[in-house]
Amino acid sequence: MYYIFMLNLVIGIIIGYLLTKYIAKTKISSAEISSKNIIENAKREADSIKKESILQSKEDSYKIKRDAEIEIREKRNELQRLDDQLIKKSNSLIQKIESLEKRERSLNYKEQELEDNIQKIKNLYQEKKNELIKISKMSVEEAKNELLNNLEKELTHETGKMIKEIEDRANAEADKRSRNIISLAIQRYSADHTVETTTSFVPLPNEDMKGRIIGREGRNIRTFEMLTGVDLIVDDTPEAVIISGFDPIRREIARISLEKLIIDGRIQPARIEEIIEKSKVIVNNKIQEEGEQIVFDTNIKNITPKLINLLGKLKYRTSYGQNVLQHSKEVSYLSEIMAAELGVNTQLAKRAGLLHDIGKAVDHEIEGPHAIIGSEIAKKNGESNEVINAIAAHHSDVEPKTIEAVLVQSADAISASRPGARREMLETYIKRLEKLEEIANSFEGVEKAFAIQAGREIRIIVNPEEIDDYIAKKISRDISKKVEKNIDYPGQIKVIVIRETRSVEYAK
Repeated sequence: MYYIFMLNLVIGIIIGYLLTKYIAKTKISSAEISSKNIIENAKREADSIKKESILQSKEDSYKIKRDAEIEIREKRNELQRLDDQLIKKSNSLIQKIESLEKRERSLNYKEQELEDNIQKIKNLYQEKKNELIKISKMSVEEAKNELLNNLEKELTHETGKMIKEIEDRANAEADKRSRNIISLAIQRYSADHTVETTTSFVPLPNEDMKGRIIGREGRNIRTFEMLTGVDLIVDDTPEAVIISGFDPIRREIARISLEKLIIDGRIQPARIEEIIEKSKVIVNNKIQEEGEQIVFDTNIKNITPKLINLLGKLKYRTSYGQNVLQHSKEVSYLSEIMAAELGVNTQLAKRAGLLHDIGKAVDHEIEGPHAIIGSEIAKKNGESNEVINAIAAHHSDVEPKTIEAVLVQSADAISASRPGARREMLETYIKRLEKLEEIANSFEGVEKAFAIQAGREIRIIVNPEEIDDYIAKKISRDISKKVEKNIDYPGQIKVIVIRETRSVEYAK
């Protein structure tokens, strides 16, 4: 029994071993098949991903090519448009040159005609001189004086006639063009105007706050006024205090300081000094921000930090009630628009327009006209000679050397003379009216002169027996030139000379 059992055990072990080996072989074979399937699936997925990548690459390259073609087409159209504009401007310049040549020929002809007339007058003078010596009892010296007086009158008449003819021809062409350019510039830029004053209004939470602001024996208000340089008016105005001062920056520091003190409630000299120092930092930061903002708005590059700070100070400066920073921004835009219409350097005109009043930021600290002060500041800060000249020439302190400088002059006058842009002191206004009438009355043959339309027009009545139509034209021109030279005024003044002849009889 024991041997049988051992034999069965050995046989069982052998059979188990064979079965185990068979099962293992089967699993290995199954694993190999599974791995082959996995590999084949991976290859198929890789091929699929590869094909998708290729398709995506082709699609991306097609899209890039299509975008490039669209961009090239747009650039080509833009170049064609610029080319057309250049051709139009070239044709316009050719027409202007031809017009100038025509006018030059006409002027040469008139000059020759004038020389001929002068020669005829000389011959006539000699003839009359000889005749007067023969038939008159006057001496040679008396006859000479008489002829000179007659000749002067004739030449004055001829000069007035020629001036009128030349001006009529020039005005017919120049007025139309200049009106179109100026009206287009004004139409494309429109800005509101607010009148600045020399006072600031600070509301109070209650009437008791006035006593705290004044302090014991007035020590708080004295400290405040001494540190800020303004006057603090505490009157019967309900729940309000008025800050008065001609320096807008100091007034703004005082306003911010007073508002902070009212909120804080601790109003005493040491606290006042501390708050004022903090307010100065706030205002200085505002000045810098305003300068940076105006440079950003006008998109002007490479302006030094010093000029940016001075531009920011213009926010707190006024001229006849008009904010100088807003005025400078407006002049910049108007100069750019007119420069574009004339085909000159728009960036130069815009830059000079923005900086033209930079001298007003420090003109209360430095002696001299603000235009000259501004040009010196621009020179020290590396601005070009063209910009420096435009700044210095915008009030005719120096002669403008470029078209852009003339455009800045014009834009400055347009901005300053717009209705509501500026206000004037009553005394200055009355003095200007008196000066206008005084200049007009200083001319020979003028009977009366009246300044009307708020000083923007002057009407002159002349003696019709002494002044003819052509001399009247010459007088109006001479008066306008003298007004330009001797009076400072915003905008323009219209000069009208009236010559009237009346004949009166009575039937009895």
